[in-house]
Amino acid sequence: MKLHGIGTDIVKISRVSNLIKKKNFIKRLFNRDEILKCKKTNNSANCYAKRFAAKEAFSKAFGTGITNGINFKEIVVLNEKNGKPYIKLLDKTKKIVDKKLKIKNYKISLSLSDEDKYAVAFVTIFK
Repeated sequence: MKLHGIGTDIVKISRVSNLIKKKNFIKRLFNRDEILKCKKTNNSANCYAKRFAAKEAFSKAFGTGITNGINFKEIVVLNEKNGKPYIKLLDKTKKIVDKKLKIKNYKISLSLSDEDKYAVAFVTIFK
């Protein structure tokens, strides 16, 4: 496999805590499954902050940022049963990524972490 890109992002959790008080922020950036997951956690701001950082890190690894049809709601951060996070692409964003990478068997690797005031995400895309 060949490395397509890497991306990282760090988010101040208190900033996201203030933003999630505005319902439009959540509806604009997060998929229904992400919202359900974060509502179930004890610290929803931390949950949203890690997902926000992952979406930003993905856009950096892909090389475009959130432009040209790439949509935050279509970059979905989920967890496997064992807790391992992963990114699932949907709809137009998936089509754009498939077209740019010119293959369908690419791998997106995601690592999330948080400490005190910050959440961080690291993404690699292999093709």
